[in-house]
Amino acid sequence: MTTAAAPPRVPEAIHRRRWAILCTLVLALLVVVLDNSILNVAMKTIASPAPTGIGASQSDLEWSINSYTLVFAGLLFTSGLLGDRFGRKRALLAGMAVFGVASLLSALASTPGELIGYRALMGVGGALAMPATLAIIMNVFERSEQPKAIGIWAGAVGLAIAIGPITGGLLIEHFWWGSVFLVNVPIVVVALIAMVLLVPESKDPNPGRMDPVGVLLSIIGLVALIYGIIKGGELADFTAVAAWGPVLLGLVALTAFVLFERRTAHPALDVNWFRNKVFSASVVVVGVVFFALMGVSFFGVFYTQSVRGYSALEAGVLMLPLAAAQLVFAPRARLVVDRFGIRATCAVGMLFIAVGFLGYLLLGATTPIWVLVVLGLLMGTGMAHVMPPITVAIMGSLPREKAGAGSAVNNTFRQVGGSLGVAVLGAVLSTVYRDGMSDGLARLPSPELREKAGESLEATLAVAARLGDRGKELIGPANGSFIHAMHVVAALSAGITLVGAALAWFLLPGRVPAGGPNGPGGPAAGPSAAAGADRADEEPRAAAVADA
Repeated sequence: MTTAAAPPRVPEAIHRRRWAILCTLVLALLVVVLDNSILNVAMKTIASPAPTGIGASQSDLEWSINSYTLVFAGLLFTSGLLGDRFGRKRALLAGMAVFGVASLLSALASTPGELIGYRALMGVGGALAMPATLAIIMNVFERSEQPKAIGIWAGAVGLAIAIGPITGGLLIEHFWWGSVFLVNVPIVVVALIAMVLLVPESKDPNPGRMDPVGVLLSIIGLVALIYGIIKGGELADFTAVAAWGPVLLGLVALTAFVLFERRTAHPALDVNWFRNKVFSASVVVVGVVFFALMGVSFFGVFYTQSVRGYSALEAGVLMLPLAAAQLVFAPRARLVVDRFGIRATCAVGMLFIAVGFLGYLLLGATTPIWVLVVLGLLMGTGMAHVMPPITVAIMGSLPREKAGAGSAVNNTFRQVGGSLGVAVLGAVLSTVYRDGMSDGLARLPSPELREKAGESLEATLAVAARLGDRGKELIGPANGSFIHAMHVVAALSAGITLVGAALAWFLLPGRVPAGGPNGPGGPAAGPSAAAGADRADEEPRAAAVADA
């Protein structure tokens, strides 16, 4: 007697157009991720007086980035829940529409205040769209193809981060500053049309009652935590009340959220998911990876542009090796996982990233630039063998109906880890740089100039330019102090990444059981997760076929 295999879980009509759907989702992902990396290139122009820019101060520029980050991080989890409840396609369409309108308004902003407000609105759109992309992938692809699809999804993130500065540099060279936002609009329009025609609707068939208390606590906790982290990084002092106060409030709110979710009958987040070692270890590794990577990207821009003298466009081109490695290897990471298992693949990938960080210790003011290209390839290869398997492990350890919440948790840990990396490692960079420049700054004629020049490498170079010939003696020590600070941060990042590699090796399983939550050993611990897995298996299956 033989038994026929279970039929596909995805309807044939959707299965046939799955790759076209993925292309549409990647388009949405590109425009959301691309925007932040483009904006970094336009900062100097936006700070210029009208009509070249809008006369934004340093604080205005910081908040034009931070307003987006705060809203995006604060709403990620809630947006994932809304997609599961009301439909992921609806969440995706709404997010892209809001993002497109806010991009148009940002391009037309005439004051820094308007730009900050419209950037916050863009954060709302990004938060709605981002979790929906990954959740839809989980409901469009069969489990056997999900690793490849997620690999392409992860590679697209790396590509967007790399091509953002190149695109921004080209736009700033040929058009006005608002073009870095206006470029989003036609892409959003094309993406919306494709989504309406191609993307199917999916949602949790049994979402239960709403949990307004849990949702509110999650928003307060995440916004306060990210705000405190950002503020600590700005001040380079996490002992200031303005930094630790919001962080404490955020931690208290998130603790209250967890306690409430454990006791309520209809939780927004089933905290029993974290009892599943695959799920909890994976989200921690995601946070560690982005902590280290976002920190190094912070000082990488200053090294290539301020120390080495490359333009914004040239600096963007130097990021292409990292993106190219991710684009090539991320879709193929599943083959390595099939051969060696998720534990070995992710741990070795983290080791590649750590070696790349250690390679930054070789960089000086005159190091051949091909060394930086090799380091980019090495780190991109490591990332390509960490993020796709980890994302597959996170999403595969949950019921398919909860894909939106799972995607939101994944993205939230990435966002918190990245923000913490920029703040903490940025503060270390500033402190080490300032200490290294103490003797050189002491020779400046006034306390005001000494205070201003000690803020950063860019500030020192600006003061040196104002002083003319007298300021030239600052340039060499400033570059030397920055390179030393970069080495310290790179070594710290390598150490953090090695901790992540150890976590991956000791906490991740050798292999994730096939079938995700519905396969043997796959469901997250706890009755709620088990019930979700049972519901996922209620789809029609073929009857056994007996052969004589």
